[in-house]
This record gives sequence, structure tokens and C-alpha cells, in this order.
Amino acid sequence: MCGIVGYIGRRDATGVLIQGLKRLEYRGYDSFGLATVGSAIEVYKKVGRISDGEAGATGLAGYAGIGHTRWATHGEPNDINAHPHTDCTGRIALVHNGVIENYSELKRQLEGRGHVFRSETDTEVIAHLIEEQYDGDLLAAVSAILPRLEGSYAVLVIAADTQKIVAARNASPLVLGVGDAEVFAASDMTPLLEYTERVVYLEDGDVADITPDRYTIYYDGREVERPIELISWCVEDTRKGGFAHYMLKEIFEQPQSFYETIRAGIDDHVRQMVMEADEITLVACGTSYHTALVFKYLAEPLCNLPIRVEMGSEFKYFTPPLHGLVIAVSQSGETADTIAALKMAKARNCPTLAITNVQGSTVTRIADETLLMRAGPEIGVAATKSYTAQLAALMQIVNARCDDAFDDVLSHAHLAISEVLIREIREAVALCAKAEHVFFVGRGPFYPVSMEGALKMKEISYVHAEGYAAGELKHGPFALLTPETPVVAICTPGPTYSVMASNIKEMKARRAPVIALGVDGDKELAEIVDIFIPIPNTHLLVQILTISVTLQLLAYHTACALQRDVDKPRNLAKSVTVE
Repeated sequence: MCGIVGYIGRRDATGVLIQGLKRLEYRGYDSFGLATVGSAIEVYKKVGRISDGEAGATGLAGYAGIGHTRWATHGEPNDINAHPHTDCTGRIALVHNGVIENYSELKRQLEGRGHVFRSETDTEVIAHLIEEQYDGDLLAAVSAILPRLEGSYAVLVIAADTQKIVAARNASPLVLGVGDAEVFAASDMTPLLEYTERVVYLEDGDVADITPDRYTIYYDGREVERPIELISWCVEDTRKGGFAHYMLKEIFEQPQSFYETIRAGIDDHVRQMVMEADEITLVACGTSYHTALVFKYLAEPLCNLPIRVEMGSEFKYFTPPLHGLVIAVSQSGETADTIAALKMAKARNCPTLAITNVQGSTVTRIADETLLMRAGPEIGVAATKSYTAQLAALMQIVNARCDDAFDDVLSHAHLAISEVLIREIREAVALCAKAEHVFFVGRGPFYPVSMEGALKMKEISYVHAEGYAAGELKHGPFALLTPETPVVAICTPGPTYSVMASNIKEMKARRAPVIALGVDGDKELAEIVDIFIPIPNTHLLVQILTISVTLQLLAYHTACALQRDVDKPRNLAKSVTVE
């Protein structure tokens, strides 16, 4: 969940590292730091935002260096626990993304041999282990200690008087960028976009020896080749483009990203895989879990296909019986829990499919096939366009199983998404902004849509919100309904309309103010609620999209009204790469 970046080449390393760290801010962080190498190692690290502390790093000199944004796992956020970490001599510095699970045992052993620790982090044990092995050959020292590490890591290591960076990866993402007499390394491709379109994805177990004019990759002590791939994204994709926040920009990009994902279609191998499946298990976390639940509500009745949806974070410890196709859904393709579940499915010889936004990510290299979303870079921590792009991918699977019956619906859905982007929701925003608690309710596929709406509200506005199947409110949550507890209810035409309208009346009887999302022209619904937000009267698949986007806007504008940091909500990271 941390971000790491490294550079060696012809430029001043400090400027490249700071800019790279800013590109990684969306991953979430509480402190940052960098180190450069010349005749000695120079280190600067600071708790807080890069924008507030980068001036202190300007004195660092050198053409090689490493940087880090930390999301605390071991030890509180402070200057000492920030990366990079050094050994006892100060000759070795490193940055690390991941968790060293056996660090306590290693630390006791190292302290017993006289090593002095400065921080509370698990990372520092790596520096001291390398110190014991280092005799001038940094690659050999790093390679020697890696087998002693249990857990996950992406590390970049530098040493005084050595113009090289050694990189290593296990269960944590790391990509190299290949330039002209310069090499970059980072947790993902975003820091590389300004400098090169050529990237190399390291595999688990890889160790890379990097100098300005070359890089050599080793696996199990043997030199190996990893293919150079071309990045299709560009640096302009990662800029705000005149919007107040990345999140708002990405909400408004959804008509295009949904259309691009639908237009790309599914290839013959993926189509055959999903057509042959007699049951499907989806594994996902967070927002991706909600899209998987929407898929279940659609695929089971429309395709007569058994669907099971499992949380990635629970899968490893409570593994269900696995049969048929297993689909891993992950925006980044690096979600640790989802990756672990995907590996377990592979070990049980299940066919596997990855749905992700990042070609070359870990899930694409593990799964048998990949269905790629076409959302482009998503910088805001709260998922928006990646959510609807996931829905586009999953709806294509439903469409394939239904003999392409929804081709026309899906190919025009982006027009309805564009329409709701300009709907008036100020009254609803004002009501939510003064509430401490908000309920989101729906039935059928709108139950997971309500869960996603609640997640958006709580993660960026910090207003406590819960998503419920509407009928479940009577089984306990009714006790919480008051005139100060708004309910956002999704009520559209269909088999649940009458019972949903009854549920709304029950909520009103408890004096809870109700914000209802229903179709244009529904006067009956508008009369029984406090605030009515109309959406286009379209096909069910399209209503799922338009209502989801409207709930994103409700959360966004509520967060703005409360003056929250929309793009960087507290305590959260974009890509959860640790369990």
C-alpha cells in the first residue's frame, strides 16, 4: 500500500524522485522520504504531505536515488518510522512496500548480534541483514538475505560508493521503466509516464541489478529475460484537466470509459471460457466486491447460472468448495487478498479469469485469461470510473451468456450516463451534509448498488453510511431511524417496485427523511418522499449505471460541502497490496 520509486541515470535524482512520489500520492500515505547516493548516502524523510515538506529535500545530490510514500503498518506515522531506512553504518539505504511477517524474530536475532534499531518498522530488519552480508557487492548481499524474509516485499536498495540500485520483488508490485541512459523503478507505471513508454514488470522472486545504461534480472540466481511492454496510457491521463478534483474528473470520464470497455468487447478465448462455465465464483474486495454482487443479481436470473461471490480477505481462511470458473476482480490487479485467492483457485485447477484495469499487473500474469477494463488511470482514491468499467466488463459476460441480447442496450448506455452527470441534487447534498448517519437501501441488483453508494459516502465525506437490502431495515436498523437520519432509497419500475414503495412509507412513518432515486415521471414516488432525484427511464442494466453515478455525485458534493480532502481521504490507500 506504500509507494516506492527509484531512479538512476543522467538527471538530478531528487527532482525525479519527488515528482514520482507525487504521482504515487493517490495510493495513500502518511509520510514520505528519499535517499540519494554519491560518496555517501543522503537521506531526507518527513511525516505528512510531500507538498508541505519537499523543500527540505532539495539539498540532496546525486544521479541515483530511491523514494517512498508510507502507509503505516508497523509503527506510528512519524519522521523516524518514515522510509528510507539505513543500516548501523549509514552506508546502505532502502525503501520497502509490503510486510515482513517474521520481522520480530529477525529483529531479536540482529539485536543479539549488536545491531541498533532506530525505528519501529518491520522494514529496518532488511537493512541490517544486508549490512551483515555487504562487502562491496550489493547484488550479492541483497540476494543472500532474501530467502530469510517471510511475507511480501518490493524493495529498492542503494549503497554508498556504488552507482547502482538493486530491486527485488515478492508478492508486491514493482515495475522498471527503460529510458535513454536511465532506468526507473516504481510500484506502478504512473511515475514513469513522463519519461518513457517502455516498461518491464518484475515477477515474484526476481532481483534486478540496475545501472544507468543497463539492467539485469535474476531469478533463483540465474539471469532471465522479462519482456519490454509499451504503456498505452500517457501523462495527460493523470492530470486534472481543469476539474477541481481527480474524483470529479473521473466521474465525468465514465461515459467514455464505459463505452471504451464495451467497444473493446471480449475475445474468443474469454468468450469460450465463460460460455463453458457451469458455475462461476467471483473473488473481490471493496468496490470490486460490490460489482461482483451486481453481476450475481444479473447473471443468476438472466443466464440461469449459479454464481458465488466471495470476499478476497476471507477467502484464504474460509475457502469455499471450488468448482467451475473463478473470476478475480481487481482495479489495480495488485490487490493482495484477491491475488492470494486467485493462486488458490489455480492450485485447485479451476479455470481463472482476471478483470482488471492494468495490463501486466499481477492478476493478468496469474490468470488463464484477462478481460481488460478500459478506464485509464484512476488517481482519486475512491473508485468511480473503474467501478463502472468493471460493470461494463461483467455485463458483457452476461450479454455473452444471453446470446448477445443486450448489444444495443450496452452500446448506448454511455449516453444515459452523460445525462445524469448534470442532474440537480443540491437538496439531497444539503440533507446528507448535516447528517451524522445515512442509510442507503435497494432491492435486487440495487442492493449492492446501495452498498457501493454508502461506501462512497463514508470514505470521502466521513459521514457514517450503511447500505442495506430494503427489507432488512425492519430486522434491527429501524431502531436507528430518526428525523436526523436520511435514507437514500432506490425505487425503479419492476417486480420490487410496490414492496419498495411500501418500505419507503414505513421509513417515513419513523420520521426519517427519504431521498428517492426513481425514473423520470414517477409522480407517485415523488409524492411520498422528501427529495426525488429522477433518472432516465431505461433498461435495468442502464439504470444500475445511472443510479451508481448519481450516488457518486451525491457523495462527492457532500464531501465538498464538508470541506473534505476528496482525492486523498484519511487512512485510505488506492491499492491494497498487503493483507
